[in-house]
Amino acid sequence: MDDVPPHPKNESENPVSLNRTTALTTVVAAGGVLLLSLSGCSSPAPTTTATTSADAPLASLVPAAFKDGIHVASGIYAPMVMRSDSGEWSGFDYDLGQALSAELGVPFTFEVQDFTSIIPSLQSKKHDIIMFGMNDTAKREEVLDFTDYFQAGLAILVEKGNPAGITSMSDLCGKSVAVAKGTTQAEFVASESAKCASGSITSIELPTENDAILAVKSGQAVADVFDAAPAAYTAQTSGDGKDFEVVHDPANPAGYGVAYTGIGVLKENADLTKALEAALQAVMDDGTYAELLAKYDLSDYGVPSATVNGATK
Repeated sequence: MDDVPPHPKNESENPVSLNRTTALTTVVAAGGVLLLSLSGCSSPAPTTTATTSADAPLASLVPAAFKDGIHVASGIYAPMVMRSDSGEWSGFDYDLGQALSAELGVPFTFEVQDFTSIIPSLQSKKHDIIMFGMNDTAKREEVLDFTDYFQAGLAILVEKGNPAGITSMSDLCGKSVAVAKGTTQAEFVASESAKCASGSITSIELPTENDAILAVKSGQAVADVFDAAPAAYTAQTSGDGKDFEVVHDPANPAGYGVAYTGIGVLKENADLTKALEAALQAVMDDGTYAELLAKYDLSDYGVPSATVNGATK
């Protein structure tokens, strides 16, 4: 984590040993919400989109090493990547991958990879790129180049009806807040606690983001602080929208500590990054990007153009 981080979430001191909030999907169940983490369910089978086509608009930009296809390290992280009971993949990252695949004329094979080992999976050549809602940060840019396609911050998730009357981070002073252990949202909450005039924030660090959400549901904590997009999705879907809500702070409409999210590529594959940047700009220019943002109610988090390594520009 940097002294002044571009985004407080998901960035450890070691850019290779990453501790992102555990990937999750929210599944509505009859008695409430069932939260599934990657460590607690079987890995979905990989899925490939598009087919190889030398006639694709930007096929000539694809480096020779990737002409047969691009292996994508990803995971279940609604609404960015999701998978139905029947095995069908969806989500903003997944659909964007399909659009990029069509522009480049090579198949994108999405595979589940635990986030804590996701950069090593590129270094070992298991995967070629990361599309997993990963934040572009200065620390990560020491290892990866990012084609940035999203911009969001952290949100405060509370019980439906907001019984504690939380309106901003300062309202969490003197209260208990759940966070996923080892993530920088935990560090962010600690930094906010230091600003409290009276009564520090009690941070309840739990093994996974799923546990943190359940802590709010059970009343163990008044709030959970995590990524804005999945927080909104959880509020919309859990218990048919009856379990949670997101605090809307007018001073921070896109969340706290807004940062870029990007497609991660090893620096040694700079030509692949250039191809992805061109493909992303193409789907922005033809309107596909805006349509996908709207499809998943993410329009507030769109970026105006494709950018590489926006965290340090």
